[in-house]
Amino acid sequence: MNTKNVTDTIERKKLKRTARKKAAPKAKRAAGVARGSEKKKIRHQAQGQRKR
Repeated sequence: MNTKNVTDTIERKKLKRTARKKAAPKAKRAAGVARGSEKKKIRHQAQGQRKR
């Protein structure tokens, strides 16, 4: 939803909310895909190495 041309913040919010309601529901995250706090943590990272 492009609302760059709308200057009034309240009007922009209204437009975004209506667009959000009209939009198709997002698909659920696939099983086994970690996100954020669920991700495997690393203790110490060697410089220049990949984290995961």
